[in-house]
Amino acid sequence: MKNEDNVGLTFNKADLKTLGMAREYDGCSFLSCDLLGLSLGGVRFIECTFTGCNLSLADLNGTALQDVVFDNCKMLGMRFDLCSDFALKVHFRNCVLDNSSFFRGKFKNTRFDNCRMHEVDLTEANLQGSVFANCDLLGATTDHTDLEGANLTTAINYSIDPERNRLKKARFALAGLPGLLHKYGIDVE
Repeated sequence: MKNEDNVGLTFNKADLKTLGMAREYDGCSFLSCDLLGLSLGGVRFIECTFTGCNLSLADLNGTALQDVVFDNCKMLGMRFDLCSDFALKVHFRNCVLDNSSFFRGKFKNTRFDNCRMHEVDLTEANLQGSVFANCDLLGATTDHTDLEGANLTTAINYSIDPERNRLKKARFALAGLPGLLHKYGIDVE
């Protein structure tokens, strides 16, 4: 497993804790794998897909995520802020990202589809052009977050201070107006 020839492989319910991690995976699929608390530090994932995996508390220090899709994954307490910024591109579908951190990360044009993002830290993150489709952002922290051009029209439970975040051309639904006015103590009916 520790060879450098991990191209186009499928890991189905693999115990990667026992097998060990290679330095690079290209075009690989990870299906129902348990990576709970596993060190992925310094590993490079290129055009990989994780489906139904548990990556909660995995160490992402220096991890390269280049065009990686996470689908139906449990990702509690993930520190995406520690990932390598080089060619960083991720897509999250139907994932639970509770208590994860994107602090100061460069996540322009990232798609979050049908994700639960309770208590995530988006402080100072660059999320320009990102899409939060049907995402639950209950308790998410935004402070000096760049959401220019972001689409939150179907997102719910967010509280974003327009004076402390960049929101130019960001899109919100009328129903989300209370999430932008919360700090003012205004009730919108």
